[in-house]
Amino acid sequence: MFERFSTDARAVVIGAQQEARALKSPQIGPEHLVLALLSVETEPVHGILADAGIEEEKSRSTVATRGTALSDADAEALESIGIDLDAVRQSLEQNFGKGVLDPEEPSEKRGWFGRKSGHIGFTRDAKKAIELSLREALARKDDHIGAEHIFLGVLRVADGTTREILEVQVGVGELRRRVHAALDDRAA
Repeated sequence: MFERFSTDARAVVIGAQQEARALKSPQIGPEHLVLALLSVETEPVHGILADAGIEEEKSRSTVATRGTALSDADAEALESIGIDLDAVRQSLEQNFGKGVLDPEEPSEKRGWFGRKSGHIGFTRDAKKAIELSLREALARKDDHIGAEHIFLGVLRVADGTTREILEVQVGVGELRRRVHAALDDRAA
């Protein structure tokens, strides 16, 4: 399937791996694909993201905090039973050192002959987004899988953090409509 990926689509997949590694994530999720889509600057995706008010640094910050922290609902639930998360963090850092709760670097897997592979696996949703990118390309009768198809695949699986970073000004459905409209304009 990857032989059908355009140069931009390959850059997105590689970029997602780099984003996951930089954020110390053990796996590549759809949110990392979105961060890569923001940084690759391929059209029409980059323009659609910019028009929708989706900013790279704000999105990266959201992914970073969601990957290491409890959700607001979780924090409120713990607070309702008398657990002060700030006090817990402060106590742990006082006893075990600053940054004790920060995520560790993903362990590097060993490949053939004990060499470091540097490979970070995809989450189920990220795999599904990539699979759906192929389906999107086939449905449009396109002869390649581009960054726009990956974006369409991500939009179909978007939930949680991914949905949060994508729904700044418009919804996921509107973003899909905009991508399809841009692809139709380009094909005409």
